[in-house]
Amino acid sequence: MNKALLEPSVLAPSASAAAKLRVKFAHIDAWIFDLDNTLYPSDSDLWPQIDRRITLFLMQRFGLDGLSARALHKYYYQRYGTTLRGLIDEDSADPAEFLAFVHDIDRSNLAPNLALAAEIAALPGRKLIFTNGSRDHALRTAAQLGLGEMFEDAFDIVAANMMPKPAPAAYDSFFHKFGLDPKRSAMFEDIAKNLVVPRALGMTTTLVIARDDQIDYREAHDRMIDDALSIDFVTSDLAGFLASVNAALRAG
Repeated sequence: MNKALLEPSVLAPSASAAAKLRVKFAHIDAWIFDLDNTLYPSDSDLWPQIDRRITLFLMQRFGLDGLSARALHKYYYQRYGTTLRGLIDEDSADPAEFLAFVHDIDRSNLAPNLALAAEIAALPGRKLIFTNGSRDHALRTAAQLGLGEMFEDAFDIVAANMMPKPAPAAYDSFFHKFGLDPKRSAMFEDIAKNLVVPRALGMTTTLVIARDDQIDYREAHDRMIDDALSIDFVTSDLAGFLASVNAALRAG
């Protein structure tokens, strides 16, 4: 996939880029954002903290050494989509206990993003967070970013009946809960495979990636782009991209 073909300049989008933005976003009245590595950048220390807490949870639960616990963590993630789903299916773990433990992290190094807050606030319609993490984690992190007032609510793995993205059932639960029309909704997400179902449902999809010069703490498989057809736009600057969207909508 050629990123340059998909990401308009956030400083001076061309007329053709602005026209594409209007076509794809003019009808949107629901703006849906993933949380981790989407609303905050992939070089933040939040995801490494969560990753370490998951490993520690497994060490304590099963009496494993660090390497064995990490291997189990990755096995669960790759087979079930989340470590929690694996723990539920194979060990009848308590979801509340797991979610509280792994999201007990320090968010103080996460700087407020006032530019992003302004652009999300300017988007016309409803704004929601859709995460495979916990609602509490989403709301706390959004507040730390200065986005606490921007979102109507956060839909989490508990609300999805423990079915994580990219399972179709997770999206079905989301749209049923909020009464949204997928064809009038836009999804912003850092994992390409999580956009396949949204695109098939008629959503406008944007993949948020790291800059070329930016540290990316995500696993290699989460950085893969297997199906470019599920992606309408790619951006390494979410605030700047939304500024272009808002400008195109105002001009239209």
